[in-house]
Amino acid sequence: MLVSTAREFLRRHCPPERVQEWALDERGVDEKLWQHIAELGWPGLLVDPALGGSGGSILDVVLLVEQMGYACLASPFVTSAVVVTSLLATAGSADQQKRLLSALASGELIATLALVEEAGSPDPDDVMLACRVPGRLTGRKLFVKDAHVANLLAIVVREREGLSLLLLPSNRFGIARRALAQISGEKIFEIVFDGVEVTADDRLGPAGHGGAPLASAFQAGALARTAEMVGGAQRILDLAVEHARTRVQGGRPIGGYQAIQHACADLVRDVDTSRGLLYLAAWKAAEGLPAATDIAIAKAHAAEACLAVARRGHQIFGAMSYCEEHPLHLVHKRIQAASLDFGDTQSQLEVVAQSIGLT
Repeated sequence: MLVSTAREFLRRHCPPERVQEWALDERGVDEKLWQHIAELGWPGLLVDPALGGSGGSILDVVLLVEQMGYACLASPFVTSAVVVTSLLATAGSADQQKRLLSALASGELIATLALVEEAGSPDPDDVMLACRVPGRLTGRKLFVKDAHVANLLAIVVREREGLSLLLLPSNRFGIARRALAQISGEKIFEIVFDGVEVTADDRLGPAGHGGAPLASAFQAGALARTAEMVGGAQRILDLAVEHARTRVQGGRPIGGYQAIQHACADLVRDVDTSRGLLYLAAWKAAEGLPAATDIAIAKAHAAEACLAVARRGHQIFGAMSYCEEHPLHLVHKRIQAASLDFGDTQSQLEVVAQSIGLT
């Protein structure tokens, strides 16, 4: 029911021309569409029913986000409804959960994660921004997604030789943002903190103990972005097969030529293997089984396989798929962006190598 509802809703509300408009627009997010999404209860999938959510699992999220990836939807769903919601669910106090999770589930509150710094690495071990709590925060974070629509910032800082998580309203005095250039249509920002006041109430969990909940939220984010890649790759497969059926060259559809048939077969292989690994990892995570290695395998494989689908799709279409009027180029860019979020291929393979004792 969730998948069929999502597929039909996104088909009606996210036609290619509107998706392209959002990508070129400075805002990049349709607030009315987000309200409709909230009315469907999607932002509350991971929130307990007692707090206004639907009490779903990460597997439900993966199935939903796969459809969002297929539609090439630009929204703050992954950062807000998956990553920051997971942080609050695992590390938040009862008061924080009651106050913030309900608002996140209703879509009234939008949150984003501020992690990456000068090194450009998403590895939490590379976080250098320090803050004493209570105290003042001065520094900056880079590549913060959807900061222009977020009401709440989840900021990773170093405190007492460990990692702490801070939750600050985005309009607090001393916080400024600057849009960064990108090609995917997703909106990313530099966030500058200039002596921002931080109190003990702003901390999420104990001081210096943010590593564990951050790792759990990171895995949820990795699964969601993998689902986006798989959904985008399925979209490219469908577009390519339809083009092969209808594009006539030499008196017959190009799908009648063996070279195109082999290319389409390669697309099917890459999409299906990526989806199988994704579903296995999501099922394990939803069942509370050890899933870190499976998540790393799924994301590493999808990053390579789905990008291969995009490149092969361009070959099937020829030059027309690089035009802005055609959806394939934007889906390709979204897959590229998703492959880097929450650990690129190299970092995911490092997790796999450690799990089998190679490092």
